[in-house]
Amino acid sequence: MLALTGCGSTQNAGSTDNGAQASAQPTAAASTDQPASSGEKMTIKLMHLWPAGSSKQHNMIVNQIIDEYQKANPNVTIKQEILDNEQYKNKLKVISASNELPDVGMTWAAGFLEPYVKGNLFAPLDDVLGDGFKDSFVSGTTEAYAVGGKTYALPLELNITPVYYNKAIFAKYNLTPPKTYDELKQIVKTLADNGVAPAALGNKDRWTGSLWYMYLADRLGGPETLKKAIDRRGSFEDPSLVKAAEEVQNLVKMNAFNKGFNGLSNDEGKSEFMNGKAAMYMMGTWELPNYTTNESVPKEFRDSIGFFKFPTIDGGKGNVDSWVGGPGVGLFVAENSKVKDEAKKFVKYFAKRWGEESVTQAGVIPATKVDTSKINLPQMYIDVLNELGKASNITLFADVQMSPAVAQVHLNMIQALFGGEVKPEEFAKKHEEALKQESGK
Repeated sequence: MLALTGCGSTQNAGSTDNGAQASAQPTAAASTDQPASSGEKMTIKLMHLWPAGSSKQHNMIVNQIIDEYQKANPNVTIKQEILDNEQYKNKLKVISASNELPDVGMTWAAGFLEPYVKGNLFAPLDDVLGDGFKDSFVSGTTEAYAVGGKTYALPLELNITPVYYNKAIFAKYNLTPPKTYDELKQIVKTLADNGVAPAALGNKDRWTGSLWYMYLADRLGGPETLKKAIDRRGSFEDPSLVKAAEEVQNLVKMNAFNKGFNGLSNDEGKSEFMNGKAAMYMMGTWELPNYTTNESVPKEFRDSIGFFKFPTIDGGKGNVDSWVGGPGVGLFVAENSKVKDEAKKFVKYFAKRWGEESVTQAGVIPATKVDTSKINLPQMYIDVLNELGKASNITLFADVQMSPAVAQVHLNMIQALFGGEVKPEEFAKKHEEALKQESGK
């Protein structure tokens, strides 16, 4: 699950490839940033989790990029080992114990990354990000792979969380996308008064409700308040984080969500939106195909869906271009790789080309900025990519920022908060206690 504790994935990996190895054959290609520094024959071992069976388009792009690189660098052979998602994670743990990582592999951000960095297994890649290359990534993405001020992977994918809305329902009640939180609450009131569920939510999975809390925390306290509380530069009992919890309960009291939301899974909650029974649905951009290219979804419905950014709150410190979201996988280079310099050149080339190809060929939102004037995409993709290009911040999903133990406290408290089982002050206190207990401060 991309280590996002249920926060979505561009692919659900599953394959019979079972660790099969393949070596791509060179074909016609573009050139790399620079050819290999010498004519010495070398092999770069690449381990990834996009098998042809379950991730056909991803796998195709990987092979295309490898073909290009090998063509431009005839002395370099890229040898692939391909596993499905769970196999990959398990093997990474096993081979890291004996320090036998591939030269290049895939990792997730934040909590997943840290043990490998602390074990001195991943090489810092800040030199790769020099010469302006870092600027080609969406703001906040490379930072998600940073530990102690150094960057240890190049992000490939990114998800942000808009609020999707049904234009037909909005039009029926003369509603327009809100610019302020007060306007959003007025929309909620109008829809609830007319017997329409304002927003679809399946909070049995808990991370779904966390998205709402995180946006309220961001818009009230700014993008650093929640981060600081989690990394212990601040407190979870900050007034804006308590106020965000209070606003969650205000929305619940206004009947902002479909009936029974706390007992429904995300898929069950989403069906309320997909069936036209709820007017809004906050979820990651992995949902974009359902509103654009997925032909199993009726075209009339797809054409009726738009999105808006979570609105600003009067007196709050957050701005509308700050998003909740997070990167998917990124590429690491093994610290003990015998071909480290060439491996770094390869990951730079891979990240650049992946950003250029993945959105059109696989429907992936890449972590690099995309020039939408040069590609043919559904309008909603173009609009999301343009928003990404001007993002001021991306706050990583809260449960991903936290350790597994604290994340469970957070998720349990989110469900209790939405269910009215805890007061906002207690919600904040429980977080603060869990974070203090773990960190000692």
